[in-house]
Amino acid sequence: MNYRIHEPSLHATPVLDLRPTQMTVGMNEVARKRNSWKTESGKRLADLLAHHMAPVVIGPGDRRYLIDHHHLARALHDEGVDSVFVVVVADFRRLDADSFWNIMDFHGWTHPYDSKGRRRPYADLPKTVAEMEDDPYRSLAGELRYAGGFAKDSTPFSEFVWADFLRRRIKPKDLRKDFAAATERALALAKSEEANYLPGWCAPHHVGPPEAAQAKRGKAANKRAKAAAAAED
Repeated sequence: MNYRIHEPSLHATPVLDLRPTQMTVGMNEVARKRNSWKTESGKRLADLLAHHMAPVVIGPGDRRYLIDHHHLARALHDEGVDSVFVVVVADFRRLDADSFWNIMDFHGWTHPYDSKGRRRPYADLPKTVAEMEDDPYRSLAGELRYAGGFAKDSTPFSEFVWADFLRRRIKPKDLRKDFAAATERALALAKSEEANYLPGWCAPHHVGPPEAAQAKRGKAANKRAKAAAAAED
């Protein structure tokens, strides 16, 4: 049975009726969106709401599950916005809970990891966007993308993947002490070969000064020459 909605319908929905499918947000990014919202006024605000519709799926119990725009939803709530337009992209209300979460996982529409990067049971997901907790590494990943450290990517929860990469390499105390310095460290890490498997990685494959790459090629050539000489002997 196909549960996808091919002719999406729009609904004005209270923000606090939207059930998150992730546990955390980066509060720095929420603050950025709040500041952007504050610079708009009047008709422009209405237009923004109309053009930033929140994608949701309907789950068991007729609950609306948010599958994107968590930071925007949290920012709007914190700014006192009561409702947003949502677009229903799939209807799974007839599924039991286990089947529902299995299909959500299949589509990459859920990320039940806490602020320490630990996977948690689906029952631990927050019930409203107001209950999502802060993950400073998600903030760091967001800042890294804004700084050009990696490209926006269609991979689900790609910034959380970067957050976990940075979590293993930058100490929490260093992140809390100096966010700007941590961002500089993150930029250096993003350009390294150890990050080349991450979504949106956009650094050159040969990082470092040209003379270093030339020296590396010279060593490889010498090694091949020695091997050829040994074979002739």
